[in-house]
Amino acid sequence: MPRHPLCFLTAALLAACSATPPPAAPAAVSDLDQSSAGATSATNAAANLLAAGTARDVAPDAIPDASPYTLSNTEVHVLQSAALGRRYPLLVSLPRDYASSGERRYPVLYITDVNYAFPLVRSIGTMVGDKGAGLEDFILVGLGYAEGDTPPYSRRRDYTPTRNGPRDAEPDESGRPALHGEAEAYRRFVAGEVFPFVEARYRTDPARRIFAGHSYGALFGTHVLLTEPRMFERYILSSPSLWFDDRVMLERESRYALGHADLPARVFFAIGSYETVKPGSGDRRYNRTRDMIADLRTFEARLASRRYPSLTVDSTVVADEDHLSAYPAAITRGLRWALPARR
Repeated sequence: MPRHPLCFLTAALLAACSATPPPAAPAAVSDLDQSSAGATSATNAAANLLAAGTARDVAPDAIPDASPYTLSNTEVHVLQSAALGRRYPLLVSLPRDYASSGERRYPVLYITDVNYAFPLVRSIGTMVGDKGAGLEDFILVGLGYAEGDTPPYSRRRDYTPTRNGPRDAEPDESGRPALHGEAEAYRRFVAGEVFPFVEARYRTDPARRIFAGHSYGALFGTHVLLTEPRMFERYILSSPSLWFDDRVMLERESRYALGHADLPARVFFAIGSYETVKPGSGDRRYNRTRDMIADLRTFEARLASRRYPSLTVDSTVVADEDHLSAYPAAITRGLRWALPARR
């Protein structure tokens, strides 16, 4: 299995890491498809570079004297899924002292929407507290989009629990109509193929797997929580798209409660204060039709009413942030919650 350092051309890195999504009407789409389109199209060239490992393979028109930019302590693997028949990049960032830490085993944070989230979470993880001293060291694993798929197509298919996606979901850049509803197949891929791959190659602590996702990524995390909660020890779920398919996850929660006396997990929810509806407001940051704060509060209340003995839930509303801007603050708080510094 090839392994490469995470290298980007300077130009590609700047495009990927500084690309800003085009302005969009808040809540016109709450699954980040529109917000991802601008940022992830810019990162696709960089993402393609991950598997190639060299600049000239994907950037023939790059500045001749440009040199690759390497993110230290990072590696990229491309995993062929036997079950799904697709190839998925896995981006791995190791703690700075990993090579010299002997037999020490580390918690692993698995994240979705890797084109945006991986460089962001990696950077935040090295800065919280005094240059990262505010967090316990961890291995970061980014779950990449399927090769050959655009990010919107891949995430709609893999992160959603039913085929009843939004009727207004637009075709992706390739012209293929939106496909939804393969979250369970993707969950099995992560559990049955990604976990063994990562844990065979790195000094991980399998009892301390952590999941983090935003929007559709958090919807996928909610699916995992209500399907196989012990798959992760902790869940960081920010701005989950609980509106999906007429709030199907509320139905799933009720169904879970009928068959289970416990839900063994620790969950951290976060959402932006603008992710609600405010009729008459001229502030475009408010959602137009989807009150995601109300959906989350309903979901939290349902969980609390079950009195599951092994479930703990923490929740926060991130002030002055909307659906597209809440994630950096949400993941920072989530990391502090999940991985406080070891004393």
